[in-house]
Amino acid sequence: MQNIHDYVRQTAAAAKQAFYDMGAATTAQKNAALLRMAELIRQHSAEIITANAQDMEQAAAKGLEPSMLDRLKLTENAVENMCEGLRQVAALPDPVGEMDEFRLRPNGLQIGKMRVPLGVIGMIYESRPNVTIDAAALCLKSGNACVLRGGSEAFHSNMAIAKLITQALRENGLPADAVRLIENTSRESVGAMLQSPDLIDVIIPRGGKSLVARISAEARVPVIKHLDGICHVYIDRAADVQKALDIAFNAKTSRYGTCNTMETLLVHESRAAEILPPLAEKYAEKGVELRGCTRTRAILPGIQTASSEDWDTEYLAPILAVKVVDSLAEAIAHINTHGSHHTDSIVTESYTDAQTFLRTVDSASVMVNASTRFADGFEYGLGAEIGISTDKIHVRGPVGLHGLTSQKWVVLGNGQVRG
Repeated sequence: MQNIHDYVRQTAAAAKQAFYDMGAATTAQKNAALLRMAELIRQHSAEIITANAQDMEQAAAKGLEPSMLDRLKLTENAVENMCEGLRQVAALPDPVGEMDEFRLRPNGLQIGKMRVPLGVIGMIYESRPNVTIDAAALCLKSGNACVLRGGSEAFHSNMAIAKLITQALRENGLPADAVRLIENTSRESVGAMLQSPDLIDVIIPRGGKSLVARISAEARVPVIKHLDGICHVYIDRAADVQKALDIAFNAKTSRYGTCNTMETLLVHESRAAEILPPLAEKYAEKGVELRGCTRTRAILPGIQTASSEDWDTEYLAPILAVKVVDSLAEAIAHINTHGSHHTDSIVTESYTDAQTFLRTVDSASVMVNASTRFADGFEYGLGAEIGISTDKIHVRGPVGLHGLTSQKWVVLGNGQVRG
């Protein structure tokens, strides 16, 4: 039996060669492959859903958490969304080869930058079989190759999807190794990827905090990541009541198991008595458990007391921490201290307060009068996303096509030599 480390490195080496071969791929070829993937996935949707049902059954038997089961499940609508994501990525402009920032130097040299792929993208992810297609689509369109290592809970789903991706690549004259799925879900396969900087150019993890923390600690390859999604909505002194109710309700209850779900609600003290009671009624209808500070409990005496740990917790569940604050400055300080720098929103009709919030909240996505649930590559018009980054280098927020590219300097001369 082949050594796991050797198997992973051979797979990554094949992807590396495919990346070099992708340099000759045209935009038309890449788009044709993406559209063919969409056709094949739609044609074989029943097979994909059957494979997913097998994964769901095994995951439930193993006692997988409800939030993980939610991410794992594929419905007909979810499969159609995958197809739509492929079509949207195909319709996006190809970033590879874009040239900008050109300037003419006194010696006649033209100096600027060209957008180029990063290389081989290593994806390590749990549940979410849609990541298989999102990663393939974005890596392919941006001229990268990718090595995908999904979790054991989604093995059959990922295998069914990967087979169709390979078929579409071959049918359109692209290297089949441009998208490779690691058919081993052991911890050793992850370790081999993390220790291969000569073959993999960047790692993008998608999964729970323990997975991302391990990858961040052990990787010798650069990592694009976020650890937590502790997102906030702040209802300002100048908030519109209906907007506040709608946004705070949607940000928490749209879905519980996503990283852009609100986990802490902050309310200005001048609006708390007006807004919290009707909002609490709406949450009660959804079975959301509220945990509040002392002033919140004075208005909503039936709720639990929030502990200091609650302000730093990503629940991924129908639980919400609520705090009444004295000012915009206190809300911003709370977000910057306890948030995960993912996504935070203010509800306000004050232009000044909105601008202050946008400038001073240190998060990858900052919103005004909108639900945090919009922090998503599909909603941002990226076609799909390969992940969300809370880092500040090299990319921040939802990572789409441009986030999977870099730039190199281009110098255009006419025989100049340096004296």
